[in-house]
Amino acid sequence: MIKPAIPLDEEGRVAALEASGVLDTAPEERFDRYTRLVRRLFDVPIALVSLVDRNRQWFKSADGLKARQTPRDISFCGHAILDDEVLVVGDATGDERFNDNPLVLGDPNIRFYAGCPLKSPDGFRLGTLCIIDKTPREFSREDEEALRDVAAMVASELATLRLATIDELTGLSNRRAFNMMADQSLSLCARNNGIASLLVIDLDGFRQINEELGYAAGDKALVEFGQMLRTSFRESDVVARVGADEFCVLLADSDLEHAWRGVERFRDTVNARNEMPGRQYRLLFSAGVIQWEQGRHKRVTELLRDADLLMVERKRSKPLPKAVSAVL
Repeated sequence: MIKPAIPLDEEGRVAALEASGVLDTAPEERFDRYTRLVRRLFDVPIALVSLVDRNRQWFKSADGLKARQTPRDISFCGHAILDDEVLVVGDATGDERFNDNPLVLGDPNIRFYAGCPLKSPDGFRLGTLCIIDKTPREFSREDEEALRDVAAMVASELATLRLATIDELTGLSNRRAFNMMADQSLSLCARNNGIASLLVIDLDGFRQINEELGYAAGDKALVEFGQMLRTSFRESDVVARVGADEFCVLLADSDLEHAWRGVERFRDTVNARNEMPGRQYRLLFSAGVIQWEQGRHKRVTELLRDADLLMVERKRSKPLPKAVSAVL
């Protein structure tokens, strides 16, 4: 095993890392969504946002790994931050840097590793977005580019935790973040001949809730609706609030039939909520679902447009909703 070297800019690098205020903070959805995304994109058991401190690598997000940190001198990420390029280790047992590494000989039994450096705005490599597999594998140039694209988003989150990619009210991705993540997912689907579907959901009667119960009740309705969306779909699905009362979900590996099944499961969840006693208002929604077509939908904005048209058509066919309870 070869321990990772110390970068020439180590003092400035560590200072930049400490100044970020990220070390030893609680897990956050804004980072967890990216590790879930790359874990699914590349079909690997482990994905990490790893920050390399003086004597350890600490995981801001760890999907598929229980540990929150490991020693720096046995870390793969310690090697990855020595260069701007993506570090790819196809088979760790055949690499002299790692063949007798404790992380290779024992849990988590690393065989494949790919890590892209996460750079601060002033150019310091703070850590990596990395993926790990327990079996050797190849990693193409296109795969490297895809990992680099997602790593750029993670680096932006590190640069400013308040970067406008999160809807502050619901905690979901906003339209900007959704467009970035969804375009990346569709790009991978195109390369792998995969499938995907998009669900657009609009709250019915939201204006009525605001007008009759006040904006605080409207905000509560949005938060509650967003939470049910998040828990009703898979962790790997991209859920976002893209308008005042409009939400969307990109479902990877799902055709139109499976997407509609997801809508019906979500409708059951909402209906169960509406039947609970003491509710001031009912949550109602209209949905439009469309399956991604590679030749027709070059970008997710085009997919959103078509799904939105279907949702509006369904919404117009309904009678005016009675979202607010008659007891008020």
